[in-house]
Amino acid sequence: MPPHGWQKSSYCQEGDACVHISATSPTTVHVTESADPTQTVLTTTPVAFGALLDTLKASK
Repeated sequence: MPPHGWQKSSYCQEGDACVHISATSPTTVHVTESADPTQTVLTTTPVAFGALLDTLKASK
């Protein structure tokens, strides 16, 4: 698997509580909830991740 190119969420506050996202291929999105991306990593598809983002945006 190629190395993760982690991108920190633009909604992060100060401190360690942030979401990091990495798309290592056109079919895979990785998500971690920590300033240390070697912690637990969730893997999903771009379609499912997009649905999550749409749901979160709609709940504002």
